[in-house]
Amino acid sequence: MAKQNRYAQIIEAIFLAAFNPGITEIDFTREEISATADRLNIKLPKNLGDILYSFRYRNAFPESIAQTAHEGFEWIIRPTGRGMYKFVMIKQTFFGPSEHFAITKIPDATPGIISRYAMSDEQALLAKVRYNRLIDIFTGLACYSLQNHLRTTVPGMGQVETDEVYVGIDKRGAHYVIPVQAKGKTDKLGVVQIEQDFAIGTSKFPGLICKPIAAQFMVNGDIALFEFEKSDGSIVISSEKHYRLVGADELTIEELEIYQIRNI
Repeated sequence: MAKQNRYAQIIEAIFLAAFNPGITEIDFTREEISATADRLNIKLPKNLGDILYSFRYRNAFPESIAQTAHEGFEWIIRPTGRGMYKFVMIKQTFFGPSEHFAITKIPDATPGIISRYAMSDEQALLAKVRYNRLIDIFTGLACYSLQNHLRTTVPGMGQVETDEVYVGIDKRGAHYVIPVQAKGKTDKLGVVQIEQDFAIGTSKFPGLICKPIAAQFMVNGDIALFEFEKSDGSIVISSEKHYRLVGADELTIEELEIYQIRNI
């Protein structure tokens, strides 16, 4: 069996040192990461947060951790304060594009120079969403980008971040805050990120209606957008749409007629 990388060795050691069958939460601190690395003689990365980020957003836990979850459940890491975290067992939740979903073609308004020099999937996705007004189209609101890569602190969670924050207004004049998570084709969208976006809205914009949204590049380059809501203590997808950016001559009269009779 291949040797685990240093991040997996550290997180596994922290978890197994505190785990007992039947428990569903394990608290730990940032200091424990350093102490565990010293004990295992592992060199830490310059940014200690990379270890936590890896397992919260990108990589699966080692099998020794995953196999302790109850059937239909999984472990996640939640922030609980500055430098404080916990492993939490939750019902398995996967947010990803639905198959065989209707596609809506949108005339591509992305400036060519932006398409040419976008440096990553996430950057390119945020730019395409912004220049093509996809948040406005998806929500039916007039939306404006307020800040990119917002990193802030919220009570009970500590430091959190989201990829972009929009503010919007509806036809009644009501105001909205719209945190947006952007994901590349292979990135994982987790429930923790959406929990944090709800927390950002509640903490930093208490007078606004919070509508967390996620955008993800699909394998074929289409863009999936999701809106989330809280239901019975869980976070669920309340709306999903798939968009394809096309040249103006690729949108037919027949397709426009179909869009006119679609249910919104």
